[in-house]
Amino acid sequence: MKELSRITLDPAIMGGKACIRGLRVTVGTVVGLLAAGRSPEEILQAYPYLEPEDIDQALAYAAWRVEEREVALDTL
Repeated sequence: MKELSRITLDPAIMGGKACIRGLRVTVGTVVGLLAAGRSPEEILQAYPYLEPEDIDQALAYAAWRVEEREVALDTL
C-alpha cells in the first residue's frame, strides 16, 4: 500500500480517530460527506483548508481499513 502521509492518528486529536493532516477533520467525516452525495468540490468549499489530495487519501485509507480483518488467536 502506498504511504498515506496526509492521514494522522493522534490520541490528543479527535480521540485518536484518523484525521486529515492533524486537523480536526476525520476521515469518517470526509467519507460520510461523499457517501451523502457531496462532491469533492463541495467538501473543499465547506472546508477551505483541505486539499484535493486529502480527499483522495481519506478514500484510500477508508478502503484499506475495510479490507483489514482481525483474527482472534487462541491462547494456550
